[in-house]
Amino acid sequence: MKKALKNTIAALVLAAPLMANAAGGGHYEHVKLDPRDQVSLQRGAQIFVNNCLSCHSAAAMRYNRLKDIGLTEEEIAKNLMFTTDKIGDVMQAHMSPADGKKWFGNTPPDLTLIARSRGADYIYAYLRGFYKDPKTPTGWNNTVLPNAAMPHVLWEQEGVKAAKLDKDGNIVLKADGTPDWTWESTGKLSRQTKEGVVITKEYDDYAKDLTNFMAYMAEPAQVQRKQIGYIVLMFLLAIMLPLAYFLKKEYWKDVH
Repeated sequence: MKKALKNTIAALVLAAPLMANAAGGGHYEHVKLDPRDQVSLQRGAQIFVNNCLSCHSAAAMRYNRLKDIGLTEEEIAKNLMFTTDKIGDVMQAHMSPADGKKWFGNTPPDLTLIARSRGADYIYAYLRGFYKDPKTPTGWNNTVLPNAAMPHVLWEQEGVKAAKLDKDGNIVLKADGTPDWTWESTGKLSRQTKEGVVITKEYDDYAKDLTNFMAYMAEPAQVQRKQIGYIVLMFLLAIMLPLAYFLKKEYWKDVH
């Protein structure tokens, strides 16, 4: 029995790095999300529909679930749906998978569960990791997913940056471990100071809102699940724990 337990623990320890990689892995900057922030989720939903849904589907997410983030059916139909869509439809890509494979070399993946499979930190880093690369078919590359088939669809918001490369073709990193970017132009959500420093806080918040929505989309019942968990714990502590204590005293009263 002890040997079997040791083997099980050893297997779990060895599998831990693999599970970490499957869940997004890598050492990415941590993004702190708030699934209760409905303003952030609503903004993220708008960004997702306007920019991601052109190529990617969210086939397990229905439009009417957006009511959970504070939107009415009228607001959803007016701002987030095409006139041919119905409120109970799932979010389907506007581009066919065949066209996606023809134009980008790969079929754009469904994004419903991407936050569960890759992790929110991965998505946030990916959205901020695009840089100009004339050697790729799309003219873009990504620090998180090298040679990604996807172009930088949010370049108008972030701006255009290029990476400094060493003699071996590797990206030059600054002392803090981030790439040493060369900015060709700023975007609608970035600005350059008089000292030449590019501030991207607005775009970072933009990417954070999109990441927040994708994390919500992967588990729409997350907030309710946690609330139920708190109620169950309170029930166990307030009712079951005293009952267990008095039951224990009753069973052991003749022993002492």
